[in-house]
Amino acid sequence: MKKGKLLYEGKAKRIYRTDDPAVLWAEFKDSATAFDGDKKGTIARKGELNAAMSAHLFAVLERAGVPTHFLEQVTERAHLIRNLTMIPVEIVMRNVAAGSLVKRYALERGLILKKPILEYYLKDDSLHDPMLNRNHVIILGYCTEPKLRRIEAAAVKINRVLRNYFRKRGFALVDFKLEFGTRGSRLYLGDEISPDTCRIWEAKTGEVFDKDRFRFDLGEVESHYEEVVRRLTA
Repeated sequence: MKKGKLLYEGKAKRIYRTDDPAVLWAEFKDSATAFDGDKKGTIARKGELNAAMSAHLFAVLERAGVPTHFLEQVTERAHLIRNLTMIPVEIVMRNVAAGSLVKRYALERGLILKKPILEYYLKDDSLHDPMLNRNHVIILGYCTEPKLRRIEAAAVKINRVLRNYFRKRGFALVDFKLEFGTRGSRLYLGDEISPDTCRIWEAKTGEVFDKDRFRFDLGEVESHYEEVVRRLTA
């Protein structure tokens, strides 16, 4: 299948058409952003590493019964994916207090939450991805209530599967972002699963292995991305 016309370029990926209207070509970029785009840079081999990790974890989730948009990895940094109608609501699953959860509620960083917290954000860069509650999502028409219930159930299942998978490889899955889309009546997980979209800490020491190393100038960004991918895909 051939890469066609550029359809969309985001912060982390370029999406192209293919000769099949049901299939898109997703190409992962090395560019990195933080703080709502105020900080920009490049992480060497990030595109290749995120493509490899996402492909592997999508396969893990598919085996667990979670439908995803992933079809095939076609180059070191490109996937073939299903062409979905994306739902403009980002789901954040939180297992440990970090990032904005700490800032909003003055929690201790690293506090293990009694139960995972599920949050909603509107996917709109011009509005800086504002936080939503369940009523906002439904009443403002971003997603129907039946579909949102399916998304919530899928997010809880994904969290359970991935937390266990990461734990067995010595990592704590602190929090992560999910995006969903539909094709016909079927719901699929989209986007990516990578150190860009997850907070990943060493379980024993709390050492950071995700994009916070870039965000807060912690150094050794590339080597930590490589180590995450090595351990998760081994």
